[in-house]
Amino acid sequence: MTYSIVARDPGTGQLGVGSQSHFFGVGRVVGWAASGVGAVATQAFVNVGYGPASLEALARGLPAQEVVDTVTAADELRGYRQLGVVDACGTAASFTGESCAPAAGGLVGDGVAVQGNMLGSERVWPAMLEAYESTGGDLADRLLAALAAAEEAGGDVRGSQSAVLKVVSGERSDTPWAETVVDIRVDDHPDPVGELARLLPRQRAFDLIGGVIFAPDLMIGPYRRVPPELLAEKLTGLAEAAELLGAGNREADFWRALLLARSGDRETARALFDDLFAARPRLRGFLAGIAPLGFLDDVEEYV
Repeated sequence: MTYSIVARDPGTGQLGVGSQSHFFGVGRVVGWAASGVGAVATQAFVNVGYGPASLEALARGLPAQEVVDTVTAADELRGYRQLGVVDACGTAASFTGESCAPAAGGLVGDGVAVQGNMLGSERVWPAMLEAYESTGGDLADRLLAALAAAEEAGGDVRGSQSAVLKVVSGERSDTPWAETVVDIRVDDHPDPVGELARLLPRQRAFDLIGGVIFAPDLMIGPYRRVPPELLAEKLTGLAEAAELLGAGNREADFWRALLLARSGDRETARALFDDLFAARPRLRGFLAGIAPLGFLDDVEEYV
């Protein structure tokens, strides 16, 4: 009922999983990843328990193939399952049970495993591997390219409904939530892979925005101890975020104007605020409302 890819980027150590299915909310079932540990796709007549069991085995240091062998051996219905695993060293393994619905199969490459079942063509999983290996960009871009190639080669024979794209860092951490690089789910959509492609740049934009608006000194509390290089980096990031979001979403522009005002560039801030208020008048009241909370002392200059 699904095709999927798990992979490790050899340059960054990032680990990721991507999948699409004609099944609601595939992201809550198929894709599993833990930073510095590995990534897992469990599917077909799915045993969801393969996901956490595989991550637990990977965390104990078992390599990908041994994880696949161990997890499937404990399941008397393994013939109906598929499992793809990549470990933190980049070793990958793929399993397709003999009772998986056709077209079904999988392949393993360098640091990557692809697999699928109930597919429209036996070209799907080779097309995924070929696209992943021939695409540039970061791991999320390459995973997304593999999913798009799967659709072009036939996809799920029943159609498209949901998709997931998840990437975590290659570092084990006591704060694993901070190691999530990409986490996008499309639970119900006529073109879920296309929707992932639309949402990925928006997540990147809001990551840049979040790096400003959640930062003490820079945005929360008094403006202080901000090196000029950091200010320039954050202003550039907000400008990049604004470009990614386009004219219909002014979130990045608002916080860029506020950061300019907080840092003392009143003229540039005023011009950007004026443009924002003309496009969305309610932002004037929003600025006036948050200013007394420690965001801006001289708000009268701008509203």
